[in-house]
Amino acid sequence: MTAAPTPPRSRVLVAVGALLAALVLALLPLPPASTAAAAEGAEDSAVTQTGKKGKYDDFSDLKVTVHQTKGLRSQGVRVSWEGGAPTQPSVKFNVDYLQIMQCWGDGAAGPDREQCAFGAGTSEGAGAGRSVEAVKDPEEKEYTGQNAFVPFRPADGQPATTSLYDFTYFGPLDTNEQKAVRTFDNGTGEVEFELQDGNQANHLGCGENTAPAGNTPDPRHCWLVVVPRGTHEADGSEKTNPQSDALQTSPLSTTNWAQRIVFRLDFLPVDQFCPEGQPERAVPGSELADDAVASWGPKLCSSTGSTFVYNRASEESARNEVMGASEETPAMGVTVDPVVQPGDGPGVVHAPVAVTGLAVAFFIEGPSGVVQELRLTPRLVAKMLTHSYVRDVPLAVPTPEQVKGNPDFYTSDPEFRELNPRFPELVDEPRSLMVPLLNSDTTRVVWNWLQSDKEAREFLAGEADPWGMRVNSYFQDLSLAENGSLTDFPKADPTTAVPGGFAPEGATYSITDLDPYTADLHDGAVKTRRGNNGRTIQWDVGATPPRLTNDAPLPGRHAVMAIVDAASAVRYGLQTAALRNADGTFVKPAADTFQAAVSAMRTWPDHPDVLKADPARAKGQAYPLTAVAYAAASVNQGAKDREAYADFIRFAAGPGQTPGLSAGQLPPGYAPLPAKLRAQAETAADDLEKGVAQGEPTPGPGAQDPGGLVPGAGTGGTTSGAGAGGAAAAGGAGGGGTDPSAPESAASDGSAPPSSAPQQNVADAEQGYTPGDVLGIIRWVLLVVLFLGGAAGLAGPIMLRLAGRQTRTP
Repeated sequence: MTAAPTPPRSRVLVAVGALLAALVLALLPLPPASTAAAAEGAEDSAVTQTGKKGKYDDFSDLKVTVHQTKGLRSQGVRVSWEGGAPTQPSVKFNVDYLQIMQCWGDGAAGPDREQCAFGAGTSEGAGAGRSVEAVKDPEEKEYTGQNAFVPFRPADGQPATTSLYDFTYFGPLDTNEQKAVRTFDNGTGEVEFELQDGNQANHLGCGENTAPAGNTPDPRHCWLVVVPRGTHEADGSEKTNPQSDALQTSPLSTTNWAQRIVFRLDFLPVDQFCPEGQPERAVPGSELADDAVASWGPKLCSSTGSTFVYNRASEESARNEVMGASEETPAMGVTVDPVVQPGDGPGVVHAPVAVTGLAVAFFIEGPSGVVQELRLTPRLVAKMLTHSYVRDVPLAVPTPEQVKGNPDFYTSDPEFRELNPRFPELVDEPRSLMVPLLNSDTTRVVWNWLQSDKEAREFLAGEADPWGMRVNSYFQDLSLAENGSLTDFPKADPTTAVPGGFAPEGATYSITDLDPYTADLHDGAVKTRRGNNGRTIQWDVGATPPRLTNDAPLPGRHAVMAIVDAASAVRYGLQTAALRNADGTFVKPAADTFQAAVSAMRTWPDHPDVLKADPARAKGQAYPLTAVAYAAASVNQGAKDREAYADFIRFAAGPGQTPGLSAGQLPPGYAPLPAKLRAQAETAADDLEKGVAQGEPTPGPGAQDPGGLVPGAGTGGTTSGAGAGGAAAAGGAGGGGTDPSAPESAASDGSAPPSSAPQQNVADAEQGYTPGDVLGIIRWVLLVVLFLGGAAGLAGPIMLRLAGRQTRTP
């Protein structure tokens, strides 16, 4: 049966509907191309609690939200609130603020006050730590008398603290308490709180198994406690002048403690999760892969039958273990630069397992809250790394000659101000850029970024910037401008100065007291989250023996910055700077900017199976401090060990590349491996298991196109045919301080730069699309279809009407 023709009026309505749908579709927003490295799904366990009317202050309008309460580990968690009384601006937070602490405790209603980690912060500013003596609380019945305080009782059954200054379990440098957080004029506030699991804080024991042996594991839950403070002391007296009068009573005093708002926190297990008796295999490796391997661990245990013991180590140390591997000492290492075996040594396979990078993370508080955006050029970072600002060297009088005439801080540098015009005036001085102590391949990437930039290179070589600032002369002769093999951050200035306080004659502090190294990249992230670089430049006459001590920043006056790994920056909720890449674009670390950088990388001249992190090739939306972590293993190992390590690689490059927060998934701060790198990892795993690691990559359809090749590994190699996308990504004019005539980079082994060596790069076309790209393509396809359909629908009735008119024309 033939369908009845659609009436012209219906056709018009359908056509108009199609055109309107096309218009709406065109206006729909797309996901951002560069997704922030945030923990997806964290908000699923958000909990909001309301305050209550107290004996003296009313907090019943206060609503506090903890944005993640399940699946927790040592990390940052966002706490926000509304309906609070604004904190009056002053040098110190005197009244109307919140105090936040982490506690342990098994009671259903929440912890006892003796179970809370609080009271080790600076003694200035907000209400006292654990003392309940300064102002008498009429409700306090348990701890009374002279020097009364609330002791801390640890979760592991160890003795309670014996004084206000007993820092046996936590102290000024490792406490995570938020002594005072500010509420703004609109009644809202927000802070990122550092949670600590049982590995980091066994006195809290969060995540430790509390079930009897043989029973199903029961990770210990913990608590986040928020104590709102108003304008009254625990005895009812009111602070009528918030500019000068500050609360003195502790949040642990009975009256104040009664106002607490309590949130249960469920932690991931921190105890050994692998079955006992499984063979253990060492995996020394780069810190860049640390968070990923930690996430994969539980699934690797169950799926491979092996327990892989990941030991965070320098890449050079990992390479040495790989070269020394044998049937008696099996090992697989994770590295960034390739393993270079002697000519007659056993073969080594390199399997890509993680794409990530470094970040310049910061926690800076201005008068209006936490600074969210920051732009940095290579030259600005070069100034920080060489301690070229006056106050980045010990404070000697007169100003030391090596920095004379330079700005006091980066915040007063005209270059910084020009680049960050909205950066606030800080109440306190900012602290130096923190850097890790250990040598690392990733440190070389940072120096290569600076060396690939004309402005930074000239500054490091001794030329003044346009405003007259020069490099600290102690750093000028270290070849920082051209040494492509640097793997450390030197602190070469020998200046010393007299510490603050009542220091004895002859007492001094040095540049490493003023600006201590961090233990590693992760430690840098933790110190940044705490807002304290750990410097010790004050003399503590009360210590036994007297010594240099930390001068912790006051609440609301933190200004710290560190070089960290991207995964740790996300884990602790840190802001990250946008860095200028090779063509002048400012880019933040994110999954798509990592992948854009990988697409422009070329392989090492003598290692076609390893991509070289090369900031000089990072252009467009490519992030300059991107790197690929490789699992490297020698074939000179027993068959069972080779098979086990091959299984590790297959999991890491397969299920381990699924982004997510669950065990076995790829945590935030990483980008999924591109398809070609996953294929390379599979081939490397096969070769390792077979005990072979030789051969050249097989040219693919794009072999004639320098932009269409990909790295290959093993006997099978890999093939590719990506076209000119990679060449386009690798090209482009220099800009933003990049010197187009300069070599793009210098290989750390002294070989020719990438532009003069026969190398390969992964084309953009092999990297896959971001969600925004895919939705964008779908949207425009649908848009065209709807538009054409609508136009065709209107065309029919219009033509019929025109034909009718022509027929009636005399």
